[in-house]
Amino acid sequence: MTEKLINDTKEAFQKAFQKESEHIYLSPGRINIIGEHVDYSDGFVLPAAIDKYICFAVKKIDNSETCTFFAKDFNESFSFNINEKQTPVPQTWVNYLLGVFNAVQEEGKTIGGLEIAFSSTIPMGSGLSSSAALECGFAFILNQIFNLGFSKKELAVIGQKSEHTFVGVKCGIMDQFASVFGKDGKVMMLDCHSLDHQYYNADLKGFEFVLFDSCVKHTHLTSGYNDRRKDVDNGKKALWKKFPHIVKFRDFSVEMLDEVREEIGEISYKRCLYLLNEIERVEQAALALSENNVARLGKLLTETHAGLSTEFEVSCNELDFLVEQTLKEQGVLGARIMGGGFGGCSINLIKEDDVENVINTIREKYEDEFNIQMKVYQVKISEGIKEYTPNEFSI
Repeated sequence: MTEKLINDTKEAFQKAFQKESEHIYLSPGRINIIGEHVDYSDGFVLPAAIDKYICFAVKKIDNSETCTFFAKDFNESFSFNINEKQTPVPQTWVNYLLGVFNAVQEEGKTIGGLEIAFSSTIPMGSGLSSSAALECGFAFILNQIFNLGFSKKELAVIGQKSEHTFVGVKCGIMDQFASVFGKDGKVMMLDCHSLDHQYYNADLKGFEFVLFDSCVKHTHLTSGYNDRRKDVDNGKKALWKKFPHIVKFRDFSVEMLDEVREEIGEISYKRCLYLLNEIERVEQAALALSENNVARLGKLLTETHAGLSTEFEVSCNELDFLVEQTLKEQGVLGARIMGGGFGGCSINLIKEDDVENVINTIREKYEDEFNIQMKVYQVKISEGIKEYTPNEFSI
């Protein structure tokens, strides 16, 4: 599938620009094993890059003041003058890229002309971070082609800044970090406060992660996400006012949260309670991976879903149904909603021998209940953003 993506993107470049591209880059999506919505609350997360990619075909254009994109999947083009200050535009996909350029420009860096065609196998709106792959892929390209000297960590921050400033989603750093720092066969435990990270072998002992795409994307994703941040910020303010000696949100205890419960109200209380419990679950999940305790990992996934559904309230009927039904099946160790919420995918830990049966059963049940055909993604943990060269790795 990756080989087809590369060939299709190269062909799209040739048709759009009437010439051959010079470079091919692959920027991966990601799964998050556990640690949802904690990346903007000083928490830990456990993401991994996957073998679903945005492929960029690129050519540097000397003596040009123009950068031109062709988005194959939308059949749309966009150009801008690299010497001008950029502002957001109506096309959402363009803003991810303009935001990156703006962040680079604000760092005092200079880039030249480029022509870029891109295409993706990362399903949009499924919680697999196609946006971070787009942002960070473009940042990586600029950094390499124009020798800008940014570190990997700085590239991740540039991607995040793009989303904050040009797209209007106050996301944490996890998605961008996973796209840039992913390693083949390993999951990453990322400290979202310090950005320190360590890797754990993803040895699942005959089990695999399978994603069930609900194929629903409720329109309140962005507003709901930002509302949750406001709810959490309300709780944080009260906690720090009462306990000013605490440095990081994750160091508050549930007992401390109980002391401000009446002041912050039930909604903010539930949001903060979920986050404190989730941060602890991530640490337990990393320990489970290090001990090859797959059963414990699965139990933690299921606990996370309960928290996301009833405390953080970012699930929906379709995803609650998928998780509930999947957990009834033989060979399933855990299941939960994955991503920002209000639609997208569930991530399921399933015994390899039972995967096909579980997929067939849940697909049928889901269609009977909602008249929607569920999509399924069987993913492998992969490398972060890289320039592709033929025969460099098996695809």
